Amino acid sequence: MSEEFEADAMDSLKDMPFATIDIKDDCEITDAPHINLERSKENERISKDQIKKRKKKQKGYQPNYFLSIPITNKEITRGIKILQNAILQQDERLAKAMTSDGSFHITLLVMQLLNEDEVNLGIGALLELKPFVEEILQGKELILPFQGVDTFGNQVGFVKLAEGHHINPLLEIAEAAKRTFQEKGFMAGENRSFKPHLTFMKLSRTPWLRRKGVKKIDPKFYEKFISHTFGEEMVHRIDLCSMLKKKQSNGYYHCESSIVIGAKNGGEPDDAELLRLSKRLVENAVLKAVQQYLEETQSRGKPADGSSGKARAADRGGADGDQSGRQEAHWTPGLNS
Repeated sequence: MSEEFEADAMDSLKDMPFATIDIKDDCEITDAPHINLERSKENERISKDQIKKRKKKQKGYQPNYFLSIPITNKEITRGIKILQNAILQQDERLAKAMTSDGSFHITLLVMQLLNEDEVNLGIGALLELKPFVEEILQGKELILPFQGVDTFGNQVGFVKLAEGHHINPLLEIAEAAKRTFQEKGFMAGENRSFKPHLTFMKLSRTPWLRRKGVKKIDPKFYEKFISHTFGEEMVHRIDLCSMLKKKQSNGYYHCESSIVIGAKNGGEPDDAELLRLSKRLVENAVLKAVQQYLEETQSRGKPADGSSGKARAADRGGADGDQSGRQEAHWTPGLNS
């Protein structure tokens, strides 16, 4: 197996949101804050044993989901592509280190969701986050301006979020998200400080280049963009995304659910989102019921198979005896001698 193939296979784990972890068409999904998800009591709580297991694994836990603010302003994405191309003109070997089209985002929070039940709980937590976001913004738009380029240890290249009054509400939203998910018992944002940034490349995606002498992002590659203004993104949506599931056709991450922020919400849940969430819950319930039925059948099947085998053997013996008896009963001297 080639080094490049191995690295590609690990992209799903390495392409995660924060500095040490890198993380559809514009989803166009409307949130459903008033949906009664009718989750079972089993889905609405995480057992004490599970929480204890989480705490034991906190130090080395691997996030697999994250909250994303997608970057949809074409001016920003166009500027990033110009930046990436400028770097590739200086070293084309870095092509696979670049963040792909459609994947540009800011990560609010990373978390670990272990199964579909927890994903459903995560969706519920996201919906519960919406009123907190609205309270923080107080009806105002949250506009994020991007200017300049920097790196984390010359390993992760990112476009910087400019300083300004937008920083505090963004930090408050990130903190509210962390609190909301942690109150559900999830491992979310553990030991990771929130530093908003827009990643455009990561050397961890190309580990084979280290053996070829490429061990850091040379500042000369992006020096012309140090003070470049990339544009502004008006935050209109927060997505719950998977780091590991197959990305959408345009390069954006698999989106489990979303909340819409600001005027675009319209105040009512979208029918498609209602249907999608309902379908997910029904499918999960059916799968669990089938699994439980198969387990119960299997547990009963072993002794039942033995006893039924004996019964079948007895039936065959009885049938043979009856047939023999009938033959004896119809035996006529002279005809069978």
